[in-house]
Amino acid sequence: MTPARVGLGRAGASLPTEALLAFTLDHARARDAVHAAFDSAAIGSALRALGLETLAVHSRAVARSDYLKRPDLGRNLDQGSHDLLAARGDAGSDVVIVLGDGLSPHAVHRYAVELVGVLLPALTATQITTAPAVVATGARVALGDEIGALLGARLVLMLIGERPGLSTPDSLGAYLTFAPRPGLTDAERNCVSNIHAAGLGSGEAAFKIAWLVREALARQVTGVALKDESGGGTPAQIGAG
Repeated sequence: MTPARVGLGRAGASLPTEALLAFTLDHARARDAVHAAFDSAAIGSALRALGLETLAVHSRAVARSDYLKRPDLGRNLDQGSHDLLAARGDAGSDVVIVLGDGLSPHAVHRYAVELVGVLLPALTATQITTAPAVVATGARVALGDEIGALLGARLVLMLIGERPGLSTPDSLGAYLTFAPRPGLTDAERNCVSNIHAAGLGSGEAAFKIAWLVREALARQVTGVALKDESGGGTPAQIGAG
């Protein structure tokens, strides 16, 4: 029922050869996922096929090696990207959707556009407006704060590749932040995690995200002040005001 490594058996004092080879393969897949190239052009093209205007931006992490060694560089836009978004002015949209490579570009390539395609009808059905979608290379989660602030969105939804594990190299995460601006902490975000083929499917993930978006906009909070109660009941708001 689980891909966790339990009950693997043994050969003498060691793991069986099959279990050891499987572990080595999964470790290699995780390393490949972290170092994979991000095809932002293909992501942008797929989003435009959904009818979305797209903007391509880059963080201050010039190369992948910089991104991995300097997480701080992935939290800020480079000057050209900053100027591009600033020139768009205050769009005043409810939500800006950002697709960032994160620590697993594979996850974004495989699941992000499909998720957006399921999510958009759920948002438009409740008159939630969206800014141009942003495709961000060299992105950490906090990069969405600067993007959302520059585009004047009330909420930013960052879809980003999660850190690969030794059983899941292609997991996608969705981070929601109300009133995005630089300097926020993770306590002010909600996260829908483990979106992948063996985890949370696109339909269920889109349902949870749409619920959180609606409640965040209505209550003007995200993070520890807003709990995911999309399964039913009245959502709780903690520490209002």
